[in-house]
Amino acid sequence: MNARILVVDDDPTVAEVVARYLERDGHEVECVGDGAEALRRALARPPDLMVLDLMLPKIDGLQVCRKLRERWPVPVIMLTALGEEIDRVVGLETGADDYVTKPFSPRELALRVQSVLRRARGASVPGGTGVLRDADLVVDVGAHEVRLGGAEVMLTAREFDLLAYLMRNPRQAFSRSALLDQVWGWSFGDSSTVTVHVRRLREKIEPDPTEPRRIVTVWGVGYRFEPLEAGG
Repeated sequence: MNARILVVDDDPTVAEVVARYLERDGHEVECVGDGAEALRRALARPPDLMVLDLMLPKIDGLQVCRKLRERWPVPVIMLTALGEEIDRVVGLETGADDYVTKPFSPRELALRVQSVLRRARGASVPGGTGVLRDADLVVDVGAHEVRLGGAEVMLTAREFDLLAYLMRNPRQAFSRSALLDQVWGWSFGDSSTVTVHVRRLREKIEPDPTEPRRIVTVWGVGYRFEPLEAGG
């Protein structure tokens, strides 16, 4: 699963180590040291995935991710500082698919890259291929496409997987930790990751995200998908 990966970090040592590990996995890697250049190159030739440091000169990582998301759903793995939960949450809200906390193991990052690439290419959506339908919401798992009322909905790889998993298991309540395990493949992690992705999904598929009808909160448990068709 070779890919073109853009590594964006203003620390050349970090960028070099990351690039070496990713190249060892067969990827084509390009490194840049500031946000403005990263955005210019990504918009000129979108990579298959971007490894993006949060703190960058000229344009910070959040702005790069936000501007990139306006044009293409390029998978993004954000690099954040240790313990900065607010940075992780804001990064996920901006559209990052995953995050790795510094200092990190380059091998762990390489494994996260492989996982995000698989999901972005539709290779690990729970349940394989097929079409999921609920009233005007249609999820084509094989084509990795979502339509609402006939209009295409742009989702990140993680958002897509989360929606597909919930739709395959209607009316079943899942805790955040269970969704981290089943959708992200993490045996441990920050549950705010799930919370942020649910919020972003609601903004894209619910008429009123503040009063969700499809992805509902089960207080004290987590979330469940409530089909509209059966409810009329």
